[in-house]
Amino acid sequence: MTQGGNGATTDTAAPGRLGRILNAIEVAGNRLPHPALLFAWMALGVLVISAICALFGVGAVHPVTQERIDTVNLLSGEGLRRILAGTVTNFTGFAPLGTVLVAMLGIGIAERSGLLGVLLRRLVLAAPVSLLTFFVVLAGVLSSLAADSGYVVLIPLAALVFIAAGRHPIAGIAAAFAGVSAGFSANLLIGPLDALLAGLSTEAVRFVDADYEVTAAGNWWFIIASTFMIAIVVTLVTEFITERRLAPADLPEDAPNPQDHDGDPIAERRGLIGAGVVTLVLLALILLGVVPADGVLRDPETGSIMRSPFISGIVVVIALWAALCGVAYGRLAGTFADGGDVIRSMERTMETMAVYLVLMFFASQFVAWFGWTNLGLITAIGGSQFLATIDPGTLPLLLIFVILAAFINLLIGSATAKWAIMGPVFVPMLYLLGISPEATQMAYRIGDSVTNIITPLMPYFALVLAFAQQYDKRAGLGTLIATMIPYSIALLLAWSGLLTVWVMFDIPLGPGASINL
Repeated sequence: MTQGGNGATTDTAAPGRLGRILNAIEVAGNRLPHPALLFAWMALGVLVISAICALFGVGAVHPVTQERIDTVNLLSGEGLRRILAGTVTNFTGFAPLGTVLVAMLGIGIAERSGLLGVLLRRLVLAAPVSLLTFFVVLAGVLSSLAADSGYVVLIPLAALVFIAAGRHPIAGIAAAFAGVSAGFSANLLIGPLDALLAGLSTEAVRFVDADYEVTAAGNWWFIIASTFMIAIVVTLVTEFITERRLAPADLPEDAPNPQDHDGDPIAERRGLIGAGVVTLVLLALILLGVVPADGVLRDPETGSIMRSPFISGIVVVIALWAALCGVAYGRLAGTFADGGDVIRSMERTMETMAVYLVLMFFASQFVAWFGWTNLGLITAIGGSQFLATIDPGTLPLLLIFVILAAFINLLIGSATAKWAIMGPVFVPMLYLLGISPEATQMAYRIGDSVTNIITPLMPYFALVLAFAQQYDKRAGLGTLIATMIPYSIALLLAWSGLLTVWVMFDIPLGPGASINL
């Protein structure tokens, strides 16, 4: 055993072996092209494969309609004409595009006004000492609504909070990192990720059911339960594994205090009061539109809330709430001088979405072309027939899919990129076996989240390592990986267990979203 620069105790053998394995994975992963190029090459691959499969008469019989489904050759004259005519509409009509951009416009105002950062900091600082870890992790999970704020604001803040409590800063970094990244698919509210994945799932399930729609609230009940499960599991791992593995930190007496910050407390309080008033007013208006039987936010024909404009437009509601709260906070706290600052905050947020827009252009073409070829439907029919033959049952299928998604996540970091690839195959496949798209999507989200914290291919991994090196100069790749592996394993087991309970008792995953069709 050796001791790090600030007293962090590490096992030099295990991290060394683990570091070499992960370095090899990183090298292999770096050889993959940029995600946008990956989709471009895959789209071109679909063209070639469609021609080959059409040449050999690859097809299947639809199990419901009994119609013969043949591969469509996109390299034919008709296929090329369809590609030219549909390229623009493939992109502009891509289900995830509009909802995510709208959501980010509102959340961007709240983030750049300083509201989200202040809320995260106050949540952590207000936590009782005995519940400090729990509140740090909970704030990390909730921070997914604030895009990258959890990584940039909460993780370094957690280190300072742990120092103030006389605890090891790297334990605080690990707890916050696990909450922010491994808990990315959990929250109490619907966020941009829910809208994005639901849009991709809708595109995928329409290969077999043209009328099916996966709403952004399709996993809401499950992610609410997941939020508290993650907070509890990460707290236990931090206090019973991580901190016991770390020696007492040898920190300077003048270590920074998390209470010290550049903001004006009076202005912040004034801004928070304004945001609170806006929240209460909006909540009252929403209740006025939802509670009465003839409320304007209910379905005008059935009066239902489940398939109502409120549920289908929940992302717009959240974006509007975030925007209005951000404006109220910014004006009262002095971070927004005028309306121009509000508009500029939206513009800067859209600037950060440039990478996403380029990725979505190529992803939209791949998804559309893949659907036109019928390859997804043919694969789904063949796969569902095979799985129906072995008949493993709903729960084993979902758990196998969780593990598959967790493994693939080690090599491809983007949650949306992976789901755009996997969704068109697995959503229809499991749909034909009676498993809802919402259940397949949730299984994917679990697997995609738990291994975020142990792969160097995750974009913020290097940033978190840099935070750790502020307190342990010897901390390296193996150090961070060895610290985070217990979280990854514990969350995989606990989250799979939660999914098992949900399946066994057939609990709805969200409003109107069951596990079995």
